[in-house]
Amino acid sequence: MLEEIIIAGFGGQGVMSMGQLVAYAGMLEGKGVSWLPSYGPEQRGGTANCAVVVSDEPVGSPLVTRPSTAIVLNNPSFDKFESHVRPGGLLIVNTSLVNRKSTRTDITIIEVDATALANEIGNSRIANMILLGAFLEHSKVVSEDSVIESLKKVLSPNKHHLIDVNKRALNKGATLVMEKTI
Repeated sequence: MLEEIIIAGFGGQGVMSMGQLVAYAGMLEGKGVSWLPSYGPEQRGGTANCAVVVSDEPVGSPLVTRPSTAIVLNNPSFDKFESHVRPGGLLIVNTSLVNRKSTRTDITIIEVDATALANEIGNSRIANMILLGAFLEHSKVVSEDSVIESLKKVLSPNKHHLIDVNKRALNKGATLVMEKTI
């Protein structure tokens, strides 16, 4: 198994956290992983993306040019990465902030109104976790349990009270894929 992932959006949307969670979860499961962040000029509000590689073998390079999955949280990220997803790959789109539709027929596309769903749960800042839950359910690259365990490493100790709401967000994203309601 080799999964090469690009996660992209504005700074402050939790893009880096999503990547870290997948990488930590992969490590917990004994997989080869890499995580490579890339920031725009501003940390909050600028563009941000990260490349994550998860493999059953040691990872030779952290660079991802033709991702098997792209998770895009805004229009600039959609514009930049939608065409890079390799044929047969996966594109997950946050339709709350992306107003374009992919015309590609050679990839699987999952569209999620993540911000609206996060607001239903009661915290607009967990939209990223809903998208991550959808990705995990579709790809099975790492388990949701490993991601939840990884939250303890990614979140600072004074934010551990947010683990429960993050679990609910992951479950919401997974449920959407299981029910094929997206």
